[in-house]
Amino acid sequence: MTEINTYLPPPLTIGDLTAPIPIIQGGMGVGVSMAGLASAVARAGGIGIIASVLIGIDEKDFHKDPQIANYRALKKQIRLAKQAAPKGIIGVNIMVALSDYKETVRTAAEAGADLIISGAGLPLGLPGLIPEGCNTKLAPIVSSGRAAEIICRRWALHFSHLPDAIVVEGPKAGGHLGFRAEEIDSPENYIENLVPQVIDAVKPFEQKSGQTIPVIAAGGIYTGEDIYKFIQMGAAGVQMGTRFVATHECDASDKFKQAYIKAKKEDVTIIKSPVGMPGRALKGSFIDKAEAGAKKPRKCLCKCIKTCHYPDTPYCIGMALINAQRGNISSGFVFCGSNVWRVNKIVSVQELMDDLVQGYIETARKAEGSKLYQSSRRHPRSSHTANP
Repeated sequence: MTEINTYLPPPLTIGDLTAPIPIIQGGMGVGVSMAGLASAVARAGGIGIIASVLIGIDEKDFHKDPQIANYRALKKQIRLAKQAAPKGIIGVNIMVALSDYKETVRTAAEAGADLIISGAGLPLGLPGLIPEGCNTKLAPIVSSGRAAEIICRRWALHFSHLPDAIVVEGPKAGGHLGFRAEEIDSPENYIENLVPQVIDAVKPFEQKSGQTIPVIAAGGIYTGEDIYKFIQMGAAGVQMGTRFVATHECDASDKFKQAYIKAKKEDVTIIKSPVGMPGRALKGSFIDKAEAGAKKPRKCLCKCIKTCHYPDTPYCIGMALINAQRGNISSGFVFCGSNVWRVNKIVSVQELMDDLVQGYIETARKAEGSKLYQSSRRHPRSSHTANP
């Protein structure tokens, strides 16, 4: 047991929060990561994340007043997750692109979210939205060292506050991507290159403030070996989404999960999202029809994205994602990460976390053995021949 403890992944500390396992489960909307998945991850030692976008889809008044339904459901999901994981860490992912971004942030903080992770745009004013007395930690999502520097500088100047953590997401992530379509396959944007850039970008702010800003690697991370690689690179932890979809506790329908199980490498594609960003998803009839211009929305049902003007949009992404979450795949589409084709079975969250930790331990043990071997090769013991 002592030997195993030597190779365990380090805990992830964000401010006064500490997760025993340095894994954040990515926030996946619509309705894919809610209290069920987030609480299971938190109980297993990671950080569970609820996706706020259109979280009120199961509320009776959703189509009448989606925003009020979303606020009510967000409070409910945070409460349920915390009840199911009383010692765990529960966060909320909130997109900057939401039409009611400010109110959603305030709602999450007041409801007791331990952490808010915010991307799909730069959350330049996020600290100013947190009500006084709330101890919610704040982590922006960035896709470059420059973006990390801009946020740190702006937050320090206007709010005397630095990010409690920063998630740097590469182009192999699922869902909306923080890159132009032509940048997705560029090696300079690979997460392996972005993590050191972001670590270097936040270092001056850490030194000046005396505050640690843990950097979390995200996008295309799949195994315990991957986690070990990024920890060795200087990341404090990782964020993973795709693998958590294929769990019993994931809040999506079984048909949604089966789409992951059946996916082949050639099924993964990049789409143009009405949000204004490219997104990674599984190919399907809905995407084909949308690209052919056959899915024009007649009205705005969800009022979710501030940049969406429905007469000009090719389809309603809100309804497409709601349909997919409910298992009506032909009337929507499934977001996914680049490694979705590697998923071949549905497991429990605990089994997945155990597998990731075991993979980390095995990789760490092999790496240590290799270091010892190389050291012995460079510094062989002296041999002495006894005199007769």
